[in-house]
Amino acid sequence: MSAIRPSLLALFCSAAAIVSAQPTFAASLPTAAPGYAVSVFAAGVAGSYSAPDSIAVYDEHIFIGYGDGNLPDGSDGKSTQVVQYSMSGAVEWVYNVKGHQDGLKVDPYEHFVWALQNEDANPNAVAINYKTHTQSAPFTFAAPTPHGGGYDDIVFRAGKVYLSASNPANNPNTKPAIVQATIGSGNTINVTPVLMGNAQATNVVTGATVTLNLQDPDSMTLDPSGDLFMTSQGDGEIVIVRKPGSTEQSVLLVPLTSPWGTPMVDDTVFTPAEDGYILVADKDADTVYAIRKTVFAPGSAYSAAQATEGSNTVGFVGKLDVEYGLLTPVITNMSNPGGMAFVRTNQDDSALEEVLDFCNAISAFTGNPLN
Repeated sequence: MSAIRPSLLALFCSAAAIVSAQPTFAASLPTAAPGYAVSVFAAGVAGSYSAPDSIAVYDEHIFIGYGDGNLPDGSDGKSTQVVQYSMSGAVEWVYNVKGHQDGLKVDPYEHFVWALQNEDANPNAVAINYKTHTQSAPFTFAAPTPHGGGYDDIVFRAGKVYLSASNPANNPNTKPAIVQATIGSGNTINVTPVLMGNAQATNVVTGATVTLNLQDPDSMTLDPSGDLFMTSQGDGEIVIVRKPGSTEQSVLLVPLTSPWGTPMVDDTVFTPAEDGYILVADKDADTVYAIRKTVFAPGSAYSAAQATEGSNTVGFVGKLDVEYGLLTPVITNMSNPGGMAFVRTNQDDSALEEVLDFCNAISAFTGNPLN
């Protein structure tokens, strides 16, 4: 198969019941820069789920993965949760997944929510049917993983599935940092390298050719050009992969800076429309915030980050200048911001989403990228 696209009918099992307990909100709101506003969208529920991180939005639903502070390699044997919300923030369903939940994306071809667990080691993946409130049995990866760690994030692009290969075992990293995933026999996922951790790249600021040493591949998304856009969090840089997996593949390096020096960036979101708001999860505050602006410039990048100021850690969301790597804070006084997503509020956009889904389906069927 050319992508993670298994028949799931025989794999679904009952999901967890809806939790009716009350959420625990952060004591105070973060600070918004002029022109921006911030409010609470959702929060963890004491004794049920905590430490929100990954966020996905699809079909009038919002999905948030909670890590509960469990071990990121899954060695504690515990489970975490993916919570399905309405657009107004009401809990619709809670799914329990084995391991530490981290990456969360929607398959635009078959419309399942894919959840990745255990970003440090022993990774697995689960497909969630949000309409029937059921989920697949876990899919496992070949062990050991080629880079020695786990997988952190998922991107669906032109009928193919890409994963960021997190927590590499070696320095320098000569193993894959991005892989393409396909279903093998049974509930197993096979991977092939797309980007090596020591690949050659062009520094967008200096124009120089550099050798990468990606020690912390993390969050990944698509930029407005359809390129893979991956954070190497601990390295303070972003890697952009154009035409991934093709003979024309090329790589760009974006070194990052902020008012507090080099930031560690987690998720990045590109605003696809003027009307809407950004969701950002603050793990340590146990709260998901909504960031609003009168008008968002389509194609603008916003990133969740931490930086060091003296002996203090600064958590913030910044507007990212991708050409120069400058992250300008718009929301400050956060603890540990991570997962992000954009929520459209213009109903006319729903028709566009249907067209894009149709195009993606055609692309998947023919195997030809629509770009």
